[in-house]
Amino acid sequence: MNLITPPSPTALSTADQPMVVNCVAYRNDGSRIGEITLDTISEVLAQPDTFVWVGLHEPDEALLMKLQEEFGLHDLAIEDAHNAHQRTKIDAYGDSLFLVVQTAQLINTRLAFGETHIFLGQRYLVTVRHGASLSYAPARRDCEHAPHMLALGPSYALYGVLDFIVDNLLPIVRDFREELQKLEQDIFVDTFNRGTVRRLYDMQRDLMTLRLAVAPLQDVISQLVKLHPKMIPDELRAYFSDVYDHVFRVNEAISAMREMLNAAINVNLSLVTLGQNEVMKKLAGYAAMLAVPTLFTSWYGMNFTHMPELSQPWAYPAIITVVACVVGTIYLALKRAKWL
Repeated sequence: MNLITPPSPTALSTADQPMVVNCVAYRNDGSRIGEITLDTISEVLAQPDTFVWVGLHEPDEALLMKLQEEFGLHDLAIEDAHNAHQRTKIDAYGDSLFLVVQTAQLINTRLAFGETHIFLGQRYLVTVRHGASLSYAPARRDCEHAPHMLALGPSYALYGVLDFIVDNLLPIVRDFREELQKLEQDIFVDTFNRGTVRRLYDMQRDLMTLRLAVAPLQDVISQLVKLHPKMIPDELRAYFSDVYDHVFRVNEAISAMREMLNAAINVNLSLVTLGQNEVMKKLAGYAAMLAVPTLFTSWYGMNFTHMPELSQPWAYPAIITVVACVVGTIYLALKRAKWL
């Protein structure tokens, strides 16, 4: 039996709408029916053993209103999905869930942040991406390669999306760790580098923002593990628990790197202070050596008629020898004290 009627000439396909990344129908046995248009969603849902997975990227208000009409989404959830910059959270609206998850992506060695809004119902999953985020096509393919799990419904697709988001955080954390190791080597060079301090500060800022995005995700996934029995079947709770473990690892790694960054910044400042002290010690040592000839020459620069040794031919060489001996003694003493 053909579950989907061919779209009418006026129907909009996903190719005609760049904001619609994917709109795919599935049977309850996990098998893929195929791509559909937004206008045929109601026809697919009219069949008892089907569900729909829709992926959107920065949709406009009209498109969100269309989805609200098709799936009966809550007004507050639609408003949040239209307005980006929402905090990570999970809200329950009757028999549906609305999740906001922060995403991160390295773009030209710079960390950019985005967010994904997720609508989960008994027979649909809608993902709405804003800002820096990767396509969930790999997560969709992984789910389709396990039809026996996708037969559990849209909640398994939700697991695939969340697992994909968290797994993409691990390379970011790894890159931060590798860069921190390189910066630690730059800290202990002899010359002060302002760029090293600036990069340490930028990393600390990025890690703080990343932690603010990751830490609340633990609570969201914890709720999926423990609550919402109508939406999350018992067979999937272990899978969401695995995602929780990954989030916990990422959060712990971020906290550890933040502490290491704080230590690196403090060490760098301490080394700069020590370097300045070493310079001041050297300047003070050279000033002490210069004070000796200054003292002797100041004596002989006075306009006295009778001064010691003025009439002796050996006087001038003797004074030079005394000055050299005193300066040499001071130099050896400072060298032994490691001031020079």
